[in-house]
Amino acid sequence: MAANNRRMSGKKGAQVGSGGQRRRGLEGKGPTPPAEMRKGHKKNRVANAKAKQAVRRPVARGRGGKGTSEMVVGRNPVVEALREGVPAVTLYVQQFIDNDERVREALQLVADRGGVHLMEAPRPELDRMTNGLNHQGLVLQVPPYEYAHPEDLANAAYDEGQDPLIVALDGVTDPRNLGAAVRSVSAFGGHGVLVPERRAAGMTAGAWKTSAGTAARTPVARCTNLTRALEAYKKQGIAVVGLAADGEHEVGDLQALGGPVVIVVGSEGKGLSRLVGETCDYRVRIPMPGGAESLNAGVAAGIVLYEAARRRA
Repeated sequence: MAANNRRMSGKKGAQVGSGGQRRRGLEGKGPTPPAEMRKGHKKNRVANAKAKQAVRRPVARGRGGKGTSEMVVGRNPVVEALREGVPAVTLYVQQFIDNDERVREALQLVADRGGVHLMEAPRPELDRMTNGLNHQGLVLQVPPYEYAHPEDLANAAYDEGQDPLIVALDGVTDPRNLGAAVRSVSAFGGHGVLVPERRAAGMTAGAWKTSAGTAARTPVARCTNLTRALEAYKKQGIAVVGLAADGEHEVGDLQALGGPVVIVVGSEGKGLSRLVGETCDYRVRIPMPGGAESLNAGVAAGIVLYEAARRRA
């Protein structure tokens, strides 16, 4: 009887519900996420592309290797290096040194800069460190320069949405010419200087001084083979323009300077090497009504960089 009562009861049994979906559907979804996080939005696609690009080609300091540590020797050279902001690790001062105005200035510059160790050393130790050079009681240790990789120069331009503007030096052995080229690249909005590892000037204290501080913000890359590095640039669509006294084009007439370009400057005496000259897409000459046979690398680079900057303006 009890069973019959249960069957005849008016109570409803369990029913299949929505599981709260209707209630949750009425709830708000919070603030709208920024465009960069909304799937399918243009800004989201751009952000994803940049992230993939960064993973694919990270820019790391020192990918082109390091130079060698260097000693700047003598009171005037040390003071000039410190004035020009040449990087330094340690200033060595001879014990019982005659304290003249240059010594005092060197000590003051080191104190103002900070981050440079100050060491007192006996004269025999400074003689040993400098291989017997006339150090006059002051020796400045310059750290090894960290070179960029050739790819970094072009990538830096692309990251800024610009066409690469690079100077490559072929057989230039005077550090002052390298420093002058770095200064010109910085002045005209270029993206760096490329030098070969062998038979070429490196970023020494002399190059730093000539760059007048611009080497701190303009990278110098180093490659094992300049011809191969230029070929790699060409595959990226970057024109390679070599300077030559017998070039087929005048610098003011070359349209290619307005786009992505590597300007190759040879040594003052020999000019471009044969293989590098054959690799160039264009060879240009700088008209010189005054009759000079050639210009040093720093001056020549500055002239062509000016023309490239003028076309890009």
